[in-house]
Amino acid sequence: MSAMSDSRITSVSTEARVFPPPAAFAASARIGSREAYDAVYARSIQEPEAFWAEQAQSFHWFTPHERVLEWQAPHAKWFVGGTTNLAYNCLDRHLAGPRADATAIVFEGEPGDVVRYTYRELHAEVCRLANALTQLGVVAGDRVGIYMGMVPEAAMAMLACARLGAVHTVIFGGFAAEAIRDRLNDAGAKVVLTQDAAWRRGGQVPLKAQVDRALADVPSVEHVVVLQRMAEAPALGERDYDWRTLVAAQSAEHEAPALDAEHPLFILYTSGTTGKPKGVLHSTGGYMVGTALTTRHVFELRDDDVYWCTADVGWITGHSYVVYGPLCNGATVMMYEGAPNHPAPDRFWELIAKHKISILYTAPTAIRAFIKWGDEHPQRHDLSSLRLLGTVGEPINPEAWMWYREVIGGERCPIVDTWWQTETGGIMMTPLPGSIPAKPGSCCLPFFGVSPKILRDNGEEAEPNEGGLLVIDKPWPSMLRTIWGDDERFRATYFSRFEGKYFTGDGARRDADGYFWVMGRVDDVVNVAGHRLGTAEVESVLVAHEAVAEAAVVGRPDELKGQALVGFVTLKGGVTATEELRAALIDKVSADIGKFARPDAVIWADALPKTRSGKIMRRLLARLAAGETELGDVTTLEDAAVLASLRDREGEDE
Repeated sequence: MSAMSDSRITSVSTEARVFPPPAAFAASARIGSREAYDAVYARSIQEPEAFWAEQAQSFHWFTPHERVLEWQAPHAKWFVGGTTNLAYNCLDRHLAGPRADATAIVFEGEPGDVVRYTYRELHAEVCRLANALTQLGVVAGDRVGIYMGMVPEAAMAMLACARLGAVHTVIFGGFAAEAIRDRLNDAGAKVVLTQDAAWRRGGQVPLKAQVDRALADVPSVEHVVVLQRMAEAPALGERDYDWRTLVAAQSAEHEAPALDAEHPLFILYTSGTTGKPKGVLHSTGGYMVGTALTTRHVFELRDDDVYWCTADVGWITGHSYVVYGPLCNGATVMMYEGAPNHPAPDRFWELIAKHKISILYTAPTAIRAFIKWGDEHPQRHDLSSLRLLGTVGEPINPEAWMWYREVIGGERCPIVDTWWQTETGGIMMTPLPGSIPAKPGSCCLPFFGVSPKILRDNGEEAEPNEGGLLVIDKPWPSMLRTIWGDDERFRATYFSRFEGKYFTGDGARRDADGYFWVMGRVDDVVNVAGHRLGTAEVESVLVAHEAVAEAAVVGRPDELKGQALVGFVTLKGGVTATEELRAALIDKVSADIGKFARPDAVIWADALPKTRSGKIMRRLLARLAAGETELGDVTTLEDAAVLASLRDREGEDE
């Protein structure tokens, strides 16, 4: 029996307070009680094909499906024989109803420029862009690269590709030329859609220049369409087209073709610590049904909501919960271009008050940054329009959850702490805000049709509160179909460890109430002298200290214990780093979790290395903690000076 399976995973959150849904919220919710959730969930597991056939009926299908599911592990086909079009479902089907002239997208740029598109206007722009791509020779099945900032045209680009049946691959605007090149070559992209530059903290991020450097080694790309965002027109090469000139010349009418439910929709690359990125492939029908249904129930969308998911469209959260899921539901979606602290740390709260945003979906890393910056910034603004809060991207520590609830939500907003992945396509576990009581730090219960299990290394199911490996043992509609061009890697990565079951790569436990607690990637589960510890749990203890704003914990090799814990800690403003404080933090971990969890070192950090999407780059911290000089790919790092500062701190950890 492995150390994972014979060690009980303790947590400061095990006896967490439980927060029932607000009574007023539950009264109007689609699923308004735990009993109602239990009944729907049970049917979705016991009669999955009947359940998903019913859910699919709320979408437009050119041809109805013949079979709901074909499952030959690891390959799934959903709504077999059915034809549909995701862009049609996001746009056209709203035009005959009351949402036609409702706002689809509200955009505010970092300089303060505001643009709004109704569903009718967005439909026209997407049709023009689809016609422009057709003029450039793009047909169904072709791959199109999208390398843009958070502007409405990025959503239009995705929708135009989906409309044509072209397979888009959105590349996050923080990637440099080498990463762009590798992704475009792997996908075999025919066309690239980009822009001259994007605003970020008052400066210009040169997107077109990065594309030009990348395309020196990408022979498949024939055309580049460039959106002008800055005042000065960009220089265009022989294969370049000005976006607005090209699109303005096109008709606003375009007939969406009927696409097979399994027609490939997009490739999204996920980076590993080693090896080339994996091109996760999602298809049309199942992804559409899964993302739209989760959006509807998890966020309890109403027609008068202004919904803001702060993720970039370069990540799966931006795909599913900025563009496809909300627009399928006829939502009003907020898009913001810039940084959360420019020109001041209250920018997010200013936007919420200005646009009367009612749903906020953001990352725990951002929440911890808000805590560090101080309560005075949100308290300066009227946040009474908010009615629901969400978190995504990584486990949230209970202390940050409580701050989010009290300071941002005014203790009136339910919080949906969601767990899911690029590969799952949509939310897999979450508290439904009208029916499931929330526990701070827990992603709570599975969404309809999702069957998670916690397994030991030998495949046996773990006991309550026993740490193990998180798997999904039944197929779900929005699941990935393969890795682009490498089906063997798909099998080996996700389905080889437990035959017929999807291995998430995450460690987790399930408490006595059936609530799930995700500890983070297995890589973030550290084995200290035979004890498996989720680094997120140690981080929660550190952040619970009144002096700490943020913390990241990693393992480093240790001759005696196998691995030792190292904590990188950012203190709140005005707090002085002292040896006494360092000892107090180490003692707190020992007291709250156990002596076996005691960090060997605490390193003070002015800031933690993060991607531009806000995720802490723990693999860099692990390499720094291990004394390695080669840190690997740092192209997504927000601020390179953070690494230099941390290197200067090496040796100050004892």
